Amino acid sequence: MDVKGKRILIVGCGPGSPDHLTPAARQAAEKADVLVGAAHLLALFPAAKAERFAVSGEIDALLDEIAARCSRGRVAVLVTGDPGLYSLARPVLSRFGREMCEVIPGISSVQVAFARLGLSWHDAVVVSAHARPIAWESRFGEAGKIAVLADGEASGGRIAELVERIGERRSLFGCENLTLPGERVRPLDPAELARWRPNGKVIVLILKEEVLS
Repeated sequence: MDVKGKRILIVGCGPGSPDHLTPAARQAAEKADVLVGAAHLLALFPAAKAERFAVSGEIDALLDEIAARCSRGRVAVLVTGDPGLYSLARPVLSRFGREMCEVIPGISSVQVAFARLGLSWHDAVVVSAHARPIAWESRFGEAGKIAVLADGEASGGRIAELVERIGERRSLFGCENLTLPGERVRPLDPAELARWRPNGKVIVLILKEEVLS
């Protein structure tokens, strides 16, 4: 891992379990002077000697904190899963530029969800229902595999609307807390989606019937 000259390391920390951290992620944390991330991500690196800064919900304030700290040393920004999938990496790269940032890829929960069902995901459509409606795209109706990153509040209703608009029958799977002690992967009935309140982090897979045959 060549991080020479890079002041900010954007580190993919996997889906949550320490067993799914890559060696490169551990090395990045060891090289950093400051670790920035959510509390559960900071806890993945108990032996790291770096200063720790817990992330709040305000992105602009967080970017300002990163700017102040990277002038004094190397900052590792910890993100869930892989930095390339709906992560904090995008605003960090936009603010500081690629010349200042090194991206350390990680294992995403989407990878794990498809692995649990023994399916490839190179042809999957990935979309987020976190704190936002799912904007309709024509490719949704054609896709054999859709993975929706969800949370525990309104996501079920948003996914139900997506399934209803697709129209054709699909098999649905709810994948909760992947790699963690409370992991659960189960089929979902479309009728229960609107009132579904999953426990923890969730991926919902929407699959054409032939994908499972």
